Amino acid sequence: MKKYKHFETNAIRNQISRSQKKEHSVPIFATSSFVFDSAEEARAVFADEVDGYYYSRIANPNSDEFAIKLAQLEGCEQGVATATGMSANFLALVANLRSGDHIVSSRSLFSSSHQIITQILPRWGITHTYVDYNNTEGWEAAIMPTTRLIFVETPSNPGLDLIDLAFIGKLAKENNCLFVVDNCFATPYIQNPSEYGCDLICHSATKFIDGQGRALGGAVVGSKEAMEQVHFFSKQTGPSLSPFNAWILSKSLETLAVRMEKHCSNAFSLAIHLETVEGIKRVKYPFLESHPQYELAKKQMRHGGGLVTFELDGGYERCIRFIDNIEMFSITPNLGDTRTAITHPASTTHSKLTDEEQARVGISKSMIRMSVGLEHIDDIIEDVEKALEKSK
Repeated sequence: MKKYKHFETNAIRNQISRSQKKEHSVPIFATSSFVFDSAEEARAVFADEVDGYYYSRIANPNSDEFAIKLAQLEGCEQGVATATGMSANFLALVANLRSGDHIVSSRSLFSSSHQIITQILPRWGITHTYVDYNNTEGWEAAIMPTTRLIFVETPSNPGLDLIDLAFIGKLAKENNCLFVVDNCFATPYIQNPSEYGCDLICHSATKFIDGQGRALGGAVVGSKEAMEQVHFFSKQTGPSLSPFNAWILSKSLETLAVRMEKHCSNAFSLAIHLETVEGIKRVKYPFLESHPQYELAKKQMRHGGGLVTFELDGGYERCIRFIDNIEMFSITPNLGDTRTAITHPASTTHSKLTDEEQARVGISKSMIRMSVGLEHIDDIIEDVEKALEKSK
């Protein structure tokens, strides 16, 4: 694919080669397998002597286009498309680990990533150490002779805490560790971990990349060397993305820049407003000056993202009344949609964490998470104000 100067042009103009039909929009290759002109061609493709497709579990033109385009937008060399974001996270971890290896990870993670690290990987003799996002000495102290990989999520879900990518990238390089980043909340438009030495980047394309709540999907992108085992594991285990979903997600990348500009603009405006509302406390948004890592956010992010969290006076009961009195927003644990979505993390997305684990990553019973959509900001604020009044 050609490399243009600007993100938007790369997202729109890069696609697979046109067929003999000279279509303007890429078609959907809804086929499980591909045919050859001869037995010799089949042999050469299977032997990796020539490029070619033979089975959509291995590769498909639609999934390839999506993965390669996303890799380019992230500043990476290669990519693999996956069925979901969690299959992408799992693939990025297990592909480069073996029994006896050790992981250092940020403590603030999505619940399913936490379950993989604490419940699944230990079955295969892979251990871990969690470190708080802002504990510089803790990161250095956590490195062991068996540490193979450092895994972080930034901004974190749902606390919107940040990891200093430059610091972790340097630490990983000094200790010969793979550096893996879950970049779901930021998307490649807002943040590019590859600029800080990241080896592998994971995405849940279900979120902002799709942007309309239509399709599940994920991807792992990274350097050629780091992706070698990812390709191998993907090929053998088959966490494959369907051609139809790959087609949707590739088309969605074409509008990612304009959508993220509006998501971020709305979220920033809402966050500023919430700081002035009586009964709301601890509003968190990376580009608010009140965010404890505001300077870091401005350094490594182009915008503040589409998520806002805050706490309500009145605790859990007030939160439930507030959510139940919402009129326009969608009550759903999903995020990154054109429609503003609202959830109570402690009782939904992170309910599998113990009370102690929730507290350690900044999740309280009074926390609300909002994925701010593309509706008019005045309507968004009005819906919040009405629900706040009714929930008193």
